[in-house]
Amino acid sequence: MQTTAAENRLDRLTATSLRTESPNGAGRLVWREWGSGPPVVLLHGGAGSWRHWARNIEPLAAHHRLLLPDLPGLGESDLPPPGTDLWGLADLVMAGITAHLGAGTRFDLVGFSFGATIAGHMAARHGEVVRSLTLLGAGSLGLPREPVPLVAVRDRQGEERVAAHRENLRRLMIADPARIDAEALEIQAWNSDHARYRSRNVVNPSALSGALEDVRAPLSVIYGEHDAIVVPHMAERIAFFRARGTEPLVIPGAGHWVAFEAAEAVNRALLAGL
Repeated sequence: MQTTAAENRLDRLTATSLRTESPNGAGRLVWREWGSGPPVVLLHGGAGSWRHWARNIEPLAAHHRLLLPDLPGLGESDLPPPGTDLWGLADLVMAGITAHLGAGTRFDLVGFSFGATIAGHMAARHGEVVRSLTLLGAGSLGLPREPVPLVAVRDRQGEERVAAHRENLRRLMIADPARIDAEALEIQAWNSDHARYRSRNVVNPSALSGALEDVRAPLSVIYGEHDAIVVPHMAERIAFFRARGTEPLVIPGAGHWVAFEAAEAVNRALLAGL
């Protein structure tokens, strides 16, 4: 079978990463590390893994030391201890960062979707070390949103399973169906197969907005113009962040997984702001 560009990139990223672990209750939190320079932590979205950042890692790692965990119960990481809330998840990730960087080392923090919610909690509680906070596709702001029903994947096999992944990417993650390529499908399938943790069990509609009240780090915000968890309520998000002194960057034509679908624009924005 011919090797695709997607497999080449994912294989290369896996091979060039430094894989480490930190405590996660009685289990482990698995991390991947690339690059050198000022440290940046990237937190992926719900039902995801570090692979959500596949198109961002190499451009950012040319200038920064990147630390990417698989969040608890996702990717290769074990489930968190029973009863762990959002603050507890934030503390587990923060403990892993401290183990890697040393106590008191400052870093830039970037979070996507569910990872944005955790990042907001980390910045609220550990502001002394969070140099900047960047949120991509942020929800849980106490603002209106429309439900996005997804196709069940678990009992599907073969081409039917691939078709379900493609449809879920179209509904939730990627605005332009033509951009749902082999790489997107490979990442979606791997993430789905390894996801055991349901972020909805700990996230409430205002979880991030509450945490942001205590964030003092410089804040940047990025949305895709057609983000499925935002449309048709983008104006409310823009007003929310403007009221807090931040002008969101809205990337034309992109959806929720903006770091993948509009990787070049996101990479430029991140490199300019980190």
